[in-house]
Amino acid sequence: MPRPRSRTTSRRSGAVDGHGAAAGGSRRAAGGGGGRPGASGAAAAKAGARPARDPGMQWKSRKLARLLEPLNTLCAVSDKLYESPLSPFLVAGQVHRLPRYVFISPGWDGPYLRVGLFAAIHGDEIAGSHALVRLLQRWQENPDEVRGYELFVYPVCNPSGFDTGTRHNAQDLDLNREFWHDPPSGQPEVRALEQELSALQFDGIISLHADDTSEGLYGLVNGASLTRYVLEPALNAAERYLPRNHDASIDGFAAHNGIVMEPCPQCYRGVLSAPEESAPRPFEIVFETPQGAPLEAQIHAHMAAVHTMLETYRVMRSEAQNI
Repeated sequence: MPRPRSRTTSRRSGAVDGHGAAAGGSRRAAGGGGGRPGASGAAAAKAGARPARDPGMQWKSRKLARLLEPLNTLCAVSDKLYESPLSPFLVAGQVHRLPRYVFISPGWDGPYLRVGLFAAIHGDEIAGSHALVRLLQRWQENPDEVRGYELFVYPVCNPSGFDTGTRHNAQDLDLNREFWHDPPSGQPEVRALEQELSALQFDGIISLHADDTSEGLYGLVNGASLTRYVLEPALNAAERYLPRNHDASIDGFAAHNGIVMEPCPQCYRGVLSAPEESAPRPFEIVFETPQGAPLEAQIHAHMAAVHTMLETYRVMRSEAQNI
């Protein structure tokens, strides 16, 4: 992610309208409860999802179509995974859209934990995108791995940059410095994601990145408990594939054993994060692989980290609520 810090219910629910908006949705976070009533998450996602079709027709970018084709094929036969892309928009005169997939774990009678998984806000950081695609395929076969979760997955948040292999979008802007500005950003990708972040009221937000200035894994998180019980185990799991960054300073911030000590997301202005007014605040984790490492190693490191984060956070929440 780094480079210069630029400009200044019984069951969770949330109807997805198929155009990028989420209507309703109950809110729960660590130690909290309550929320607004709505349709079941599975029914809502199914209603908002669109049937799989020729990916080349839906995704004008062949590169993006190739990435998503396995998921779109899977959605056609799955009762757990739903395709629900956001509305098309123009960037530099070209039509793009943000892919979104919703995975609802079956056989769960308690409140769902709603987590957003985001990748490729920088278009050249593709390992996270491939990791999320593979994780969704794995969860389809092994849904108990994410039991109790309602996962909203955004594998490519910068489609124009992904298509050209560039950090910035087609307007030559770093989208991960454009969130929650006043006045709001003029970038349609950011506006669409801000709408998702506001409407869906995530319990957690996990952003996957790759750092071309780092030779090892590292992460940022908000909260000491999350550092100890979620991020640290995730780094341990990912170390099976890549080394950790042990520098005392990472991207200008104090760090220890691959964990940036500055609260996240306050490290950077304008990053993808929950709205400031979110209460209670979701957990927010940024996980970074070294971009110079082999792509397959980065993909496996991301997969191991995300799997561990979801597993350990579920345990942490259960223990906090004495379930």
